[in-house]
Amino acid sequence: MRKILILLLTLYAVSPLQAQLKTYPNTLNTGMKHNDDYTVCVRMPGGEWQDLFEYNVQVDMDNVRNASMVQFDMGSPVEVMVKKNNGTIYDVAIRPLAKGIKHIVNRNVITFTLDKPQYLSIEFNGDRLHNLHLFANPLETETYTQAAKGVMYFGPGVHRPKDLPNNQIQVSSNTTVYLAPGAVLKAKLLVDKAENVRIIGRGILDHPVRGIEVTYSKNVWIDGITVVNPDHYTVFGGETDGLTVKNLKSFSCKGWSDGIDLMSCRNVMIDNVFMRNSDDCIALYAHRWNFWGDTQHVVLQNAILWADIAHPINIGGHGNSEGQPGDRVGNITVRNVDILEHDEDDIPYQGCMAIDAGDKNLVHDVLFEDIRVESIQEGRLFHINVRFNAKYDKEPGRGVENITFRNISYDGVGEKPSLIKGYDATRSVKNVTFENIIINGQKMKDSKGFQTNEFIEDIKVK
Repeated sequence: MRKILILLLTLYAVSPLQAQLKTYPNTLNTGMKHNDDYTVCVRMPGGEWQDLFEYNVQVDMDNVRNASMVQFDMGSPVEVMVKKNNGTIYDVAIRPLAKGIKHIVNRNVITFTLDKPQYLSIEFNGDRLHNLHLFANPLETETYTQAAKGVMYFGPGVHRPKDLPNNQIQVSSNTTVYLAPGAVLKAKLLVDKAENVRIIGRGILDHPVRGIEVTYSKNVWIDGITVVNPDHYTVFGGETDGLTVKNLKSFSCKGWSDGIDLMSCRNVMIDNVFMRNSDDCIALYAHRWNFWGDTQHVVLQNAILWADIAHPINIGGHGNSEGQPGDRVGNITVRNVDILEHDEDDIPYQGCMAIDAGDKNLVHDVLFEDIRVESIQEGRLFHINVRFNAKYDKEPGRGVENITFRNISYDGVGEKPSLIKGYDATRSVKNVTFENIIINGQKMKDSKGFQTNEFIEDIKVK
């Protein structure tokens, strides 16, 4: 009896520890390419190294390159080993830099410890186009092993729609879609006129037309999955009330392949996402196409945004120019965000933090707080504008008001000057506050370096 008790106590002590690290199946025929630039392993401190599958992901529409991606789940500290398989290591950057991840170099290998789940870019010798994206996910709290009532299950392996060439799978109300680790779904998930839908797991949507499309729906939860190179959006929301997107990872390298785009949506939470896109990472609009109404009450937090093309954050385009008085885009909070890149050579579409009110929209009550910008290849830091863009707008925007930028930092040179411009005396920018803006280690004292016009008022720098 004593031996049995000791055995049970030993199992009880070991099992929770083992459960704190979960790696995904790496021997499956996933239909996705392997990238041999790096060999990546992870372990519990002092334990046995576990090899990870290095996925090939494509980035940067200007000149599409092959980068790498690995994933695992963790609930307690882990050690990571990355071997660079080609060439010598001269320099290592683990970004976001604000994470403060320390590493050790031994020939062509680096090791480091992670104390909590986080999403990182590991870059050798200044190469950001063939880098390693490392996604240390939180542990799953809900898993399935098969389909059940109310559960649409995709297990390890490759899945395609049965009704090709439709290339989409529709999800009905009161359904949980579970993509298990190792699952690769080559299709768009469509949530249309549905409610109480959850799309969860650690699986991958690979090269869908769109990743997840949520239209005319209520109470939709997306958590944990990865979307690789959709033809269009990663997540699209149209006329939806109650949308939560958490722990989402995204890559795209095609024209119009935005990250998360919302049109006429309300009550949205975007939390702990990593978006590397060749168009806007996050775009908040009002009316477009068949979607009508304001966009209100949106929170974007704890995010890492990497815009190989266009804006990391873009607010205010597309609205109902024929409606009275027009649409409103407002009550938006953006906080604790790391912007790893902004690269846009087309001047009207520049801005790491862009408020661009067009199409009779009024953009109001927006807070940007605790934002760290690491790189601007080409573009601006701030862009606040009431515009008329003939390509997209039937009328100018109505105005921009009550905007706060607080605790923003940027180190770099060569970017275009920030911009604040109204359209005319009745369509102006007013009540904009800049508080504790640190550029190259110096606190911003005024807006003298900005591009401005006479249609702005009450611009404050603190």
